[in-house]
Amino acid sequence: MSTPLLSTKGVGKETGLGLAIAQSIVIEKHGGTLNVNSTPGKGTEFVITLPILA
Repeated sequence: MSTPLLSTKGVGKETGLGLAIAQSIVIEKHGGTLNVNSTPGKGTEFVITLPILA
C-alpha cells in the first residue's frame, strides 16, 4: 500500500524542486541512481539504488 506524499503547500503551489534535490543527493552525493517508471492514469514508481560501501 502506498502512502501519498504530504505537503504544507496548497494544490498547484508546489515549487517542483523536490525531485531535483533528491536527484542531486542520490546521484552526486552517494553515487546512486534514481529511475522513474510512470504509467498515465495508473501511477508513478521511483526506484532509488544506492551502492553498498564496505
